[in-house]
Amino acid sequence: MPHTIFIDGAAGTTGLEILDRLAGRGEFEILSLDEARRKDAAARREALNEADVAILCLPDEAAREAVALIDPARGTRVIDASSAHRTDPAWTYGFPELVGAERVAGARWVSNPGCYPTGFLALVAPLVRAGLLPADWPYTVNAVSGYSGGGKALIERFEQTEPDIAFRAYGLDLAHKHGPEMKLHAGLEHGVIFTPAVVPAYRGMVVEVPLHLGAMPGELSADRLREALTAFYAGSPVILVGEKDDAPDEIVLRCEHLPSDAMSLFVLGNAGGYHARLVAVLDNLGKGASGAAIQSLNLMCGLPETAGLRLDPA
Repeated sequence: MPHTIFIDGAAGTTGLEILDRLAGRGEFEILSLDEARRKDAAARREALNEADVAILCLPDEAAREAVALIDPARGTRVIDASSAHRTDPAWTYGFPELVGAERVAGARWVSNPGCYPTGFLALVAPLVRAGLLPADWPYTVNAVSGYSGGGKALIERFEQTEPDIAFRAYGLDLAHKHGPEMKLHAGLEHGVIFTPAVVPAYRGMVVEVPLHLGAMPGELSADRLREALTAFYAGSPVILVGEKDDAPDEIVLRCEHLPSDAMSLFVLGNAGGYHARLVAVLDNLGKGASGAAIQSLNLMCGLPETAGLRLDPA
């Protein structure tokens, strides 16, 4: 019997990408509401409680309202793609490579990671856990994304109202909502300095963490960090760590970036060993959003973790 899935917010960018990954998969039956009923609370309540798994592709407050519509006795499981529950201890953080695939598989409430935090955490969290990077260091995250991550309003701005935008820096008040998520799940003592930006590419993302290794305690080198990440992600079908001999001369984000649910990590160091750059390359709509939701959905339904995913390197 197929698993019944209801996507609340299926008309948005993330919801449409999830539907695309579920197309033709006989393991699932999609419950859908027509245009006239998709914002009707009674219709949504019925669909949410009928589903085996509900995937919420909604703004934060609407996601909280959707959870409140679910009858606790009905057993509907939830994947929330908003940021409403990413630091809530009652929810499982949907990053199986970091929290464990078994934990995601057995969870009722799963919070999908943010796109930028996905890159940062993939790079930093394993190294902090291993005691290689200090938990009390003031980390900086420099990141750039395709404009689709901003939803319909930002897509319209880049494609129609202001098509001459070449670079958009934001979060200038240093209070971006991804900050607490990155701090918590990396196990840090201090918040990160997060500098996000958007460029005129529809999709794709580069996240970088620069490190002053020579100022940190211990005998650190880019090679040692790379080896630790390689060991941590050994066998992962989704996350690939670049080898030293394959270090890129440049990292390019193209305007027509191809869809991908994979993520590539690089550790780049200077000749003297004092500096390093940790870099993650991913698709903000793939491993950064819809691909991550499908990965968790597969685990929750007892299916192969990568079913329906596109795993060509990002």
